[in-house]
Amino acid sequence: MARSRHVDDVLAATADPAAPARSFVAASWWRSVAVHGLDPANDKPPNTLGDAALRTVLERSGPLLAAAGQSLDRLFKAVGDAGCCILLTDHQGVPLVRRGVAADDETFHRWGLWPGAVWSEASEGTNGIGTCIAEQRALVIHRDQHFHARNTGLSCTVAPVHDHVGRLAGAVDVSSARADLVEPMLGMLTVCVTDAARRIEATMFRQAFPQARIVLAPGPDRGAPSLLALDHDDLVIGATREARLALKLDDEILARRIPAGALLDREQDDRAAPLEAAERAALRRALARSNGNVSAAAALLGVSRATLHRKMKRLAVPRI
Repeated sequence: MARSRHVDDVLAATADPAAPARSFVAASWWRSVAVHGLDPANDKPPNTLGDAALRTVLERSGPLLAAAGQSLDRLFKAVGDAGCCILLTDHQGVPLVRRGVAADDETFHRWGLWPGAVWSEASEGTNGIGTCIAEQRALVIHRDQHFHARNTGLSCTVAPVHDHVGRLAGAVDVSSARADLVEPMLGMLTVCVTDAARRIEATMFRQAFPQARIVLAPGPDRGAPSLLALDHDDLVIGATREARLALKLDDEILARRIPAGALLDREQDDRAAPLEAAERAALRRALARSNGNVSAAAALLGVSRATLHRKMKRLAVPRI
């Protein structure tokens, strides 16, 4: 009876053209029907990859797996005894590895919360993993917010993980089939899951730039790592997704190898063109290395003293 009501609720909600504007859950339900052609009454278990296909996915996700182990173990210690299953997925919603109490394995395997299952929104409709990937943000899909009626016994708390160039790499999911999971508990799980995802992102970034100096960049206080990777000349060679968003960086700008000072100097005019900002930073760095001696700084830069004076005046670079 409850299942029939859920199917009716989903179909009624998605029949309304205004449904997608109501909430992200309503928008996901609508996509599940209108875009993916799914039926909320479908009671078949999630599709599962064969062994060969799963091996391919695992190989492709090598950097993510290498960075995630300690953070998943830490997360499991925090919530594993609360009847939760922990999954790390790839960017298409396929679980790669899991953490869980052995006594719960049969239950979670029956739900499809297991490596190789396909939890994309296109396959399973609204669900924690698939909808997190579609929305690219942390979220909770609680029980009857799921699209398929067979999944309404689950509560899923999920956060996305981005790689060293800001692309979606996967997601961290904590799922539970507990009927007594209340809002304060979901709030705690959200904090834990988001923290784990951010730690994995930071580890992936450091592992991608093993010889670089990693510095904290300005950024909104949202918990995500706003990091820059600098080479031995203090040129920026990498930036996390959060740093890219905060500092308006993209691959093209990063390819120019902008000096870190051009991005981190708070006295600098943020509206300056990247090339002008880079030139200003280079002048200031040369002056600092020469203890303010303009002639020595000009020699370091390979320009004449007069040229350096003109550049300092044009770019409003003060003498030290």
